[in-house]
Amino acid sequence: MQNFDFYNPTRIVFGKGKVAELDKLVPANARVLVLIGGQSARHNGTLDEALSALGERYVELFEGIEPNPRYETLVKAVAQVKKGKLDFLLAIGGGSVIDGTKFVAAAACQDNDAWEILLTRGSDVKEAVPYGTILTLPATGSEMNDGSVITREEEKAKLHFSSEHVFPRFSILDPTKSYTLPKRQLANGVVDAFTHTVEQYLTYPVGAMVQDRFAEGLLSTLVEIGPKLLQNPRDYELQANFMWSASLALNGLIGAGVPQDWATHMIGHEITALYGLDHAQTLAVILPNMLSVRRDSKREKLLQYAERIWNIESGTEEERIEAAIRKTREFFESLGMKTRLSEYQIGADAIAGLINKLESHHMVTLGEHRDVDLQVSRKVLEASI
Repeated sequence: MQNFDFYNPTRIVFGKGKVAELDKLVPANARVLVLIGGQSARHNGTLDEALSALGERYVELFEGIEPNPRYETLVKAVAQVKKGKLDFLLAIGGGSVIDGTKFVAAAACQDNDAWEILLTRGSDVKEAVPYGTILTLPATGSEMNDGSVITREEEKAKLHFSSEHVFPRFSILDPTKSYTLPKRQLANGVVDAFTHTVEQYLTYPVGAMVQDRFAEGLLSTLVEIGPKLLQNPRDYELQANFMWSASLALNGLIGAGVPQDWATHMIGHEITALYGLDHAQTLAVILPNMLSVRRDSKREKLLQYAERIWNIESGTEEERIEAAIRKTREFFESLGMKTRLSEYQIGADAIAGLINKLESHHMVTLGEHRDVDLQVSRKVLEASI
């Protein structure tokens, strides 16, 4: 096992009816900005529930944070925080709203160009406005980590940053808040959580038995409940296990002391920025082909994955690896996800532009071995058409 430093200060408040505990979680004298996405927080009653729980506190609202939150939108929220001298943020939504809130929290404490936060990957963040979250869409794990991904529309750039200063102070996880999600969003969430886990697990062995078993537990749970969840979205047990799996997939625990990949995510970000696909849609396309192209460097863990997740124990090593990759693709397709770029009318002529974007964003040495250069990325994209 590799050396590691694990830190996660986020308080998790889990269960039905827990939004009412906001009154105990938010400072009594706080001046609060509530941030939401579209209209779902209004329609499902979560916004009203939160406002009621906040009681007599001074509250302002910022709405309109997009899926793949945009820098151009978020700087307006930053200006609102500064103008109103607001000192606590509350994100109500999924990963996009929470990612956006992290950016607002950090940028509101800076005087220089806020985009520098993304260009420096968060290394210049020294403080942030405290905030909490009410999770309504499990997927990204943003409710329990220090990472954020922001899109700048004018530059067609989707970049990430992280900082220990932007961990949520608390996150309320009420599984009933996901009951009314469309199947597409539920499927996206399952794929996102699954791929997060794979990016930290399916690399090469370092003797991290505990992390491996934790990761395998998450993967097996998602495989078991994913299709059931789409058919029974109001099943509390399914939603509870899904919500907690998504949080654990990217709260730092399974990634502590192990090598991590993230090449699938970096390529996926460029596809989203240029073509507007949902984040998870890009992952469902890229991941199986990433595993296939890089099967030699991932051989030992691919064989472990084949046996422990898909119960594949017979055949040659190549046959077992091929079967595991096929099972991965079939799992995504069982959730209604497309697994080819051509199914989104994106053809081979798109590859050059995507490679250029990877190069311009310095994504030229990706993966756990830093050997996913532009040539390898091109092979993955070619296999994904």
